[in-house]
Amino acid sequence: MEILKTKPQMQHWSKQKKRESKTICFVPTMGYLHKGHTSLLDKGKPLCDELVLSIFVNPTQFGPKEDLDAYPSDIENDLALAKKAGVTAVFLPNKESIYPKNFQTQINLQHLPQFLCGKFRPVHFGGVATVVAKLFNIVMPDIAIFGQKDYQQLQIIRQLTLDLDFDIKILGGQIIREQDGLAMSSRNAYLTDKQRASAICLSKALNLAKELVVKGEKKAALIQKELQDFIHAHSETAVEYISFCDPATLEKVEQIDAQVLLALAVKVGATRLIDNSLIG
Repeated sequence: MEILKTKPQMQHWSKQKKRESKTICFVPTMGYLHKGHTSLLDKGKPLCDELVLSIFVNPTQFGPKEDLDAYPSDIENDLALAKKAGVTAVFLPNKESIYPKNFQTQINLQHLPQFLCGKFRPVHFGGVATVVAKLFNIVMPDIAIFGQKDYQQLQIIRQLTLDLDFDIKILGGQIIREQDGLAMSSRNAYLTDKQRASAICLSKALNLAKELVVKGEKKAALIQKELQDFIHAHSETAVEYISFCDPATLEKVEQIDAQVLLALAVKVGATRLIDNSLIG
């Protein structure tokens, strides 16, 4: 497993693999890997000749009061997990390599970031779109895999790839959960034991919504109210949003007459958690 720390090193490596007619699968991450990340690596391993992982905590997707400085890191463990998963190369750049002095370009989508997390994190998806476009140009993959836990991000990257004519196939990896149902996330490390017990209310709320739909409830607003009451019955919880939306456009849905996306963002203590499921 090679560790590449600069753009020229990564691009040279990828160009050499292309000259050898080898295909590249890419999994971009911000590190502090868990089973959710390794499931993406496992998904990608058989799909291409080479498997590339990037680890870069992207500063441009964090707002001024968010957790950039506190974001967890364990590079040694990340590299051990990557090697075990069969990663061929790890791209491990620093901030200056990705955003050199006088960097001044940002990519912004017009429609998809207006919903869900984009309403509450106005700079987030511009930062995501920009860094992903840069990583695509540096790594030059044939396939890239992103987790479905951040469903909005996955849709934005699919649209970005289409709009900017990247010749890359985008795949989604399923949400990986703890035994009690909590979606795996690097931010789970912030939770106290008491908050961790409350955090399972997100996945339980998704299941409650499914039960209500099966019983015949179709009005999104009524289900939303029940879910909000359910979540707030758990200590240290504050709902940021509960949204029923079109899975493709992310536009709000009032009536559940077909499959819809139910997406949640909830603060447990100071930790912001997200989860989602397709229902209906």
